[in-house]
Amino acid sequence: MFDSLYQDFSETADPSLGAPRLKALRGKLRAQKLDGFLVPRADAHQNEYVAPCEERLAWLTGFTGSAGFAIALRDKAALFVDGRYTIQAREQVDAEAFAVVPLDRTPPAEWLAQNAKKKARIGYDPWLHTPAQVARYEAAAQRAGAELVAVEANPIDALWRDRPAPPCGAVALHPLKNAGEKADKKLARIREAFAADAFLISDPHDLAWAFNLRGADLGHTPIALGFALVFQTGKPKLFLAADKLNARAAATLGALADLAAPEDLPQALAELGGKKRKILFDSGTAAAALTQIARAAGAEVELTPSPIAAMKAQKNAAELDGARAAHLRDGVALTKFLCWFDAEAPKGKLTEISAALALENFRRETGALKDLSFPTISAFGAHAALPHYRVTEKSDTRIGKGVYLVDSGAQYLDGTTDVTRTVTVGAPSKAFVDAYTRVLKGHIAIARAVFPHGTVGAQLDALARLPLWRAGLDFDHGVGHGVGSYLSVHEGPARISKMGNVALEPGMILSNEPGFYREGAFGIRIENLVAVEPRKIPGGERDMLGFETLTLAPIDLRPVDVKMLDAEEKAWLNAFHARVRKTLSPRLSAQERGWLKAATHSV
Repeated sequence: MFDSLYQDFSETADPSLGAPRLKALRGKLRAQKLDGFLVPRADAHQNEYVAPCEERLAWLTGFTGSAGFAIALRDKAALFVDGRYTIQAREQVDAEAFAVVPLDRTPPAEWLAQNAKKKARIGYDPWLHTPAQVARYEAAAQRAGAELVAVEANPIDALWRDRPAPPCGAVALHPLKNAGEKADKKLARIREAFAADAFLISDPHDLAWAFNLRGADLGHTPIALGFALVFQTGKPKLFLAADKLNARAAATLGALADLAAPEDLPQALAELGGKKRKILFDSGTAAAALTQIARAAGAEVELTPSPIAAMKAQKNAAELDGARAAHLRDGVALTKFLCWFDAEAPKGKLTEISAALALENFRRETGALKDLSFPTISAFGAHAALPHYRVTEKSDTRIGKGVYLVDSGAQYLDGTTDVTRTVTVGAPSKAFVDAYTRVLKGHIAIARAVFPHGTVGAQLDALARLPLWRAGLDFDHGVGHGVGSYLSVHEGPARISKMGNVALEPGMILSNEPGFYREGAFGIRIENLVAVEPRKIPGGERDMLGFETLTLAPIDLRPVDVKMLDAEEKAWLNAFHARVRKTLSPRLSAQERGWLKAATHSV
């Protein structure tokens, strides 16, 4: 039997709790003379993954997705989700209490403008919203003749009687051989990148990169929740809970920065304000509460995208070498799993949970696994049509003949992985074969793309969709997201999507993951990670870029309609599989080598 160290399959959503909790919240709001309240899925750092104590949206609505927003008014309430979560939200949320609203049709601010009553007082927690978000909702409230009001204490926290304690994970120093650059050099680069007296690092991922530290405050992402003030002159001030630091970490970080507690940050900002200093804040992650404190004290506040984000996204040679090593290690584990799955699935005894546990154990056998990079999406049949499906003990389904999708990743000290494979058990349907092959063609189009320096992700997005568009099909998520170096599996600022407006630069690591989902039937996604690299084009006149595919694992060939592939697509697929076979075979058993050889035959 397989076990788990990094996954929990318990069912946490209970739609029946939504209505009574909403009623209790409304009672609390009336006592505070408020007519509504904004409930984001957020913490004070705008993290994608949040600590259990920050899961206010899930507590109130029952929705457990990684992105969502709720607005509770006296007479109505709504939950806003994107296309990844529309089906999940319908299953987890009491529709009588909360209307589930697609974000792309009606953004929360627009809904607020349409539904708030005149003279209504709409509350919000300034620690959970950025200044830009506050401005958006203030404008929406004004359109309705209402008022947006900051609250000192979040009313949900007073109602949430068994709210977990804040995390206090140990801080670890990230080895130089993995970081590739000393922290003092990074801090010097950061100072050169901003024109202000101080810059507040509010994104814990930026904090981890800048100071070469990693943490254990959140599952799946090795970050420490904290802040730092980087000054143009003098030592930075690092705000981390002392309980997170052992003697070595405290000494090393103390040599780089003055150490302080996170609760000391407001006073530090107020002191800078009193001296009329100019403070730069990260527009994407700084809490409105912090800018309000600084501005009220007299500081000149400037909001801008974090200068660290672009530095962090361009991996150096050590980080790229680490990524290659991590993907080789991970590819062996995933291939062992796929070989095992191919033998076990036809027996009809596997379930989504047992398959997820098996894959985790194959990764743990590497001896280098630190965590999973996100909860494994282990989805059979109709569940695969939910792009961010999370299997629970309640939803767990036996795997039989049909389609199985597994989207998973790992955290290793030298790199972060993210890979999706869609495999068939038994003969696939004609409709599935057609859609699968179109997704594969889109994946290959991105992998083979060559583009001039300065190209943004939005310019590449359509390449992955064209084969689907020709059949009147599409998918509702981006083609690719950035990936960190033993950091977040979802890293900005670059992405391959319709909204990707940041130029791709050498060293960036992104995912290549087109998909297709037929509700109630099946889902398809084929994902590899790629690194942006320079490309020399004989006779070319522009600086060109392309992608190095990092992921090493076979793509299921059984549902491929080879007649739909052109010669160049076949050549790429055969070359990729030849590389997978050559690289992984020496690290596999004889039985696994035989399976891999058959699974990667030429098409």
